[in-house]
Amino acid sequence: MGSGGDPVLSQDARVATIARLTGLLEVTRLVRSDEGLDDLLPAIAATVSEALGFRTVVVNLYRRAFDDFRVEAVHGSEDGRRALAGRIRSWAEWEPLFDSQFLREGCFFLPWDEFDWSKDRTVSYVPDITPGEEPDAWHAEDALFVPLTHADGHIMGILSVDEPVSGRRPSDDDLRVLVALAAHIAQAVQDAQDAAEAARYRTALEHLLRVSAKLTETSSMEAILASVCEAIHAALGFHNVSVELIDPASGRSIPQAAVGWSLDEIAQSQGGNLDALQRLLDPEFDIEGCFLLPGDEACARLGVERPAFQSARNGYGPHAWNHHWLLIPLYDRAGAIMGVIWADEPEDRLLPTTDRLQALRMFANQATTAVGSASAFAELQFLADHDPLTRLGNRRGFTRRLGEEVARSGRYDQAFALMVCDIDGFKFLNDRHGHAAGDAALAAIGDVMRQTLRRSDSAFRLGGDEFALVLEQSGPDEAALVVDRICDGMAMLDVGDGAALRASFGVAIGGGEAPDPDSLMRAADAAMYEAKRAGARLRFAVPI
Repeated sequence: MGSGGDPVLSQDARVATIARLTGLLEVTRLVRSDEGLDDLLPAIAATVSEALGFRTVVVNLYRRAFDDFRVEAVHGSEDGRRALAGRIRSWAEWEPLFDSQFLREGCFFLPWDEFDWSKDRTVSYVPDITPGEEPDAWHAEDALFVPLTHADGHIMGILSVDEPVSGRRPSDDDLRVLVALAAHIAQAVQDAQDAAEAARYRTALEHLLRVSAKLTETSSMEAILASVCEAIHAALGFHNVSVELIDPASGRSIPQAAVGWSLDEIAQSQGGNLDALQRLLDPEFDIEGCFLLPGDEACARLGVERPAFQSARNGYGPHAWNHHWLLIPLYDRAGAIMGVIWADEPEDRLLPTTDRLQALRMFANQATTAVGSASAFAELQFLADHDPLTRLGNRRGFTRRLGEEVARSGRYDQAFALMVCDIDGFKFLNDRHGHAAGDAALAAIGDVMRQTLRRSDSAFRLGGDEFALVLEQSGPDEAALVVDRICDGMAMLDVGDGAALRASFGVAIGGGEAPDPDSLMRAADAAMYEAKRAGARLRFAVPI
């Protein structure tokens, strides 16, 4: 007996205890290193082998995309490495081995004579050893493993050991040490996986900042949306990404930028219109402002048996991407859908995490900002030459267009018509029904003019209720026909009290040796006032 009544440890026991402590410290050191899992796991397997005296140590890691376990590290004989390295066993195949009757001290020990291995069809390695005569002798078909558990409780992997150097089955002390080592290995795996996800998230934010910076530059909307697609592809690991905007006139989704997909694949998509998008945007599938639907659910909502494009990078199991549809709507300031981002083919074959969906939403917000900025800039450019009420050209645009037409007609000796129009009784309309009714009437007149004119013709609001039109390659007959059509269209407008809008037109024909723009304008204006005094619809200017 030693001091204090403790039994004196044998030399072998002391060596074994020191080896265990040294192994625990070495695993702790490895876990705290900066090595990646590819280098870390073989080193850990070798350390466990040396510390606990097992010739074969195997590390299996869980693959969420496939709901299975893959052998990532094997320490042991060449036969063992050849038989096990890279082997895959599904969770359904592992689960029978996790029977509570085999649970000891946090490990699972399966004696060869208590488990029916004939039912196990997976590839395994049975070492060529002859068991001793002792009751606790290790048998070649004994199995010992311990789960590697995440902090939240799910299994990240399995540590399996075999061929004890002692030739004996493990004691409870051996199992407790194995569990302690497994906890450190699990921490290493968790830290590495968390670090990879954190690095991906940092990369996403860096790309997001670069896209944000472009908003302050002079890049076009198309360039910014292309950057959004590239960033989602590079930072978040989606091979296929597209940004589409809704055409207000047709309700169709028009591709603006894409990565991975071809334009033909995008054009054939069944989600390419506003009605289809609204059927997919069910709150049931809303996660962080993104909409993630199972493929069969999306097809059922669109009434199709098979989508035009199906993802190839699929997995299986509860965490896997498997032909899912992921769309992130773009909303304007009024909350209406203005477009959508599609993302598909995730590199890791997994359903996106909450962090990844939040990053996608941030990229979608940047795309919305880009579209809004481009629209605002386009509107400013438009208003430089257009009237905001009628959306026709303004006086500035008219002056430039008339000058261009005078120059062109002189160069090619082609006639054109300059028409000036004034709305009859417009002041009475304003006084009787208010300025809002007057503005509505002016906007409606603008619509009539746009619908009447050819693409080559131009209409302008000069101010108040005065309009001007420039008709290319037109003479008196063509001008009279346009006047009739405009007046007929105006007569159909409802301005209250059963009244109809009327107008007086003055026309000057230019071309060839035509005078300067100012002279033409004065001639057309004079003809218009003559028509108004006479109560006529149209008067032509006297040739100058």
